[in-house]
Amino acid sequence: MHHSIRTVTAALVVWLGTFCFAGEAGSTRPQLPEISGKVELEVRDGAGSPARKLAVHLVYSRNRLSTVTAKTGIMLSLHNWGGTIWDNTPNPNHLAENYDLLVIGVSYYQSGDKDSDPEPYDFGYIQTMDVLRALHYVYQSLKASNHPFDSTRIYCTGGSGGGNVALMATKFAPNTFAAIVDLSGPPSLTHDIAFHLPGGSPLNARWNRDPQSPSYLSPDMQEIRDTGNAAHLALQAKAGNRCKMVMIHGEDDPVCLASDKHRVVDVMRAAGLDVDPHFITKADIDGTLIKNSGHQIGERTGLLIHFAGKYLSPQSDQMCGLTKPNDFDRRISVAYPTSNGVHTIDYSEEVPTLVFRAAKQGGN
Repeated sequence: MHHSIRTVTAALVVWLGTFCFAGEAGSTRPQLPEISGKVELEVRDGAGSPARKLAVHLVYSRNRLSTVTAKTGIMLSLHNWGGTIWDNTPNPNHLAENYDLLVIGVSYYQSGDKDSDPEPYDFGYIQTMDVLRALHYVYQSLKASNHPFDSTRIYCTGGSGGGNVALMATKFAPNTFAAIVDLSGPPSLTHDIAFHLPGGSPLNARWNRDPQSPSYLSPDMQEIRDTGNAAHLALQAKAGNRCKMVMIHGEDDPVCLASDKHRVVDVMRAAGLDVDPHFITKADIDGTLIKNSGHQIGERTGLLIHFAGKYLSPQSDQMCGLTKPNDFDRRISVAYPTSNGVHTIDYSEEVPTLVFRAAKQGGN
């Protein structure tokens, strides 16, 4: 399925992130499985887009839905660029058992992406909506069935590309996550990654600078993917974002450059957001937890435990929890202006939707 991005003169919906379940729109959502397993949701990425399946993987403590209690939180654990399910992300079984969490893995858009694939790599736009769709499904399913859970304990983590999606998730849903843990994620779609330019990251997202190309990366689509966009961060702060953002990144990472993460951390701090960065240097290498100061750093479950466990654990006096309604319960929209339009994530309907509308040209 090929997705292209183009702008025209009138207000235009470029992406409409809607979803429905198997059967007709509005039909009953599938029930949560009684044991850890997989649920498939039917989603659409635009008003005229064909339906596709979104696999949502669920892990309960001791593998049973019945172990979810009024103290149990929800956590997303997101795989890396090119990975699937639980690849290169903290172990869901450990998260479920040790932090009393219902853990969600998402085979989001372009899971298993390869460099040889013809279309551009999404880099956290549709992918983030897939993640929020999965979270919304679990959240609303628990509420609809009157199953107890702790709605103040909603977390997200991810390794590499999954770290990028975790950062984007708290941007798109600024009132929903109590804490996120980004492990070596690229924080923005830089020119070198987008267009495979020399001298920067070796990553190649396969975008094009030609406006006539179906792979064209418009300024609007690049700006929304920057988690260090100062204007957007100011809006997140204004919306009351109190998410604890833990970032663990190798100072010598050759894949997702630390310089861009430093930039983002600085802008987030200037906006007044709650950032807890850990930049790993060669001096930090201990051969056990810290294996290198590059991209992998060490085993990612261990890194999460060491740097962020206190924010997730119900036994910790530093555990993070929400103190006000999240975006799903607020049922309002979040809007981010870019150079030529506005991206809006709307929570007022049955499921979250994402729309970009281009600004009118020439006052028409």
